[in-house]
Amino acid sequence: MVVVHEVHTGDGRILAVEEWGVPDGAPVLSVCGSPMSRLARYPDPALFERLGVRLVTYDRPGFGRSTSRPGRRVVDGADDIAAIVDALDLDRLSVVGVSGGGPHALAFAARYPERVVRVAVLASLAPRDAAGLEWTAGMADGNRRSAAAALQGRAAVEAHLAAVDRAGPALLPANDQAVLARPEINAMVRAAFAEAVRPGLDGWVDDVHALFGLPWGFDPATVSRPVRVWHGALDQAVPAAHGRWLAARIPGAELEVQPDAGHAGHFDATPAVLEWLVAAHVTANGR
Repeated sequence: MVVVHEVHTGDGRILAVEEWGVPDGAPVLSVCGSPMSRLARYPDPALFERLGVRLVTYDRPGFGRSTSRPGRRVVDGADDIAAIVDALDLDRLSVVGVSGGGPHALAFAARYPERVVRVAVLASLAPRDAAGLEWTAGMADGNRRSAAAALQGRAAVEAHLAAVDRAGPALLPANDQAVLARPEINAMVRAAFAEAVRPGLDGWVDDVHALFGLPWGFDPATVSRPVRVWHGALDQAVPAAHGRWLAARIPGAELEVQPDAGHAGHFDATPAVLEWLVAAHVTANGR
């Protein structure tokens, strides 16, 4: 099943939303990484069928078919997710965020705890102003340069990403290349990236500015729902210190650091994470 929606926000924007899996299954909203789109998800639909998952994905502002929102902060994403949840007439659901989607998933859990059963973040960034964290330590050069540009403002990010776009993708570590070379993952990632930047670079620019240069607008310590944090120990895009910081900051969070995984290792971690999310939903609804 694939169902496409256009959700209208209170300020007149449009959010493009898709549903995958089982129509009456346990609802899980997946917040994609950056630069990705609503087409980003675990590529084998059999997993959603097996677990009974109704997976909801969407384009963040400026990506794909969603209206741009220049100057947005991470916390603003919580209201966008709330608009989607309301439009789909969902009461409570679980939320999972990957990489740059992790902070947005946590924002929704912090601002709307009554709507969240559980939340999981995989290979997630920590806040740029995270106390005690050397934010770019162990980070690959590409993200280091993005982080430096983000501190100079949105215009600097725009110039930086325009140059990156012309230069082509940076060489990924061997462990990530091996995962992304799998045919089903490769095809999905290519399609999700192409859709993300189809209207231009605005969404990517705003993501980098918000994630790499601005305070999130909320404290992860205020997340009161059960949280699972997964990170690959060999991650060079978002070093594992970010996941450790989040797990230490969020009360009661569970942390798993996989010794042999890089950033793309989140694909292999997804089945167990979805199972954890769905189990809580089933229990909460007495099914």
